[in-house]
Amino acid sequence: MIIRASSTVGGVEFSEGWDSFAELVDGAWVERRPRRPEVADQLRRETRLMPWLATRLPLRVPIPEVVSETPLVVRHALVPGAAMMSDDAGHGLVLGGFLRALHDCPAADAVRHGLPSAGETRRDRAAEFDRFEADVVPLIPVAQRDSALRLLAAARGFPADTIVHGDLGPEHVLVDGDRLAGVIDFGDAHLGDAAIDLAWPLFGASRDFADAVAAAYGLADDLRRRALIWHQLGPWHEVTHGMDIGDDAVVRNGLAGLLERLEHPDPVSP
Repeated sequence: MIIRASSTVGGVEFSEGWDSFAELVDGAWVERRPRRPEVADQLRRETRLMPWLATRLPLRVPIPEVVSETPLVVRHALVPGAAMMSDDAGHGLVLGGFLRALHDCPAADAVRHGLPSAGETRRDRAAEFDRFEADVVPLIPVAQRDSALRLLAAARGFPADTIVHGDLGPEHVLVDGDRLAGVIDFGDAHLGDAAIDLAWPLFGASRDFADAVAAAYGLADDLRRRALIWHQLGPWHEVTHGMDIGDDAVVRNGLAGLLERLEHPDPVSP
């Protein structure tokens, strides 16, 4: 995440983030404000979920609280560390253990603490995939459209029964010194498919890192297959985001990533 000087005295503003503005205050606190009205409920939900979830996890995570209602501002203590740059086996073992702990947390209790339910996940997934079919599939070369449509059809029916981070990548995994120290940005957490959190660790990182994650997690073959499909679907979100903000370069970049990932052996071929 890039940081730039803020006009607010005493703080610096994190300049990137699709859902919220984030500002570092006094070098110790992160304050966030919604970019769009619909993000406000997401931020409030994190203030209910994360204090409960944090006690069940082996790494530090943000624990936000509301500090202002009008305008809405939530604050959490800065989780120390920098985005993970080295995907070695040691970090993979730690992250695999973290994901195992996260996914083993009781789903029903999490929903009572504000996590979006399985029904919400299925509705959101259906709407999202309907948009992918309407807006993204027409951009895909005809020769690759059948493979793309098979991915969408398969993922529509994936489970929605596990607490997931929902947006796990190296930018959200923090290293302090030589140790993996924390995981941040739980705004997309929901009751979903455990495989979505394994997409980047298994298919977007080094082989040593992926093998270590799999060993620590206790990976089953079906989970690996679903993780590959979620990995292949990742750039589709960049395409629609680019459309939403009117940025053709973002659309092109997302489409290039989408086509590249479709080159992977088809996990749902007939």
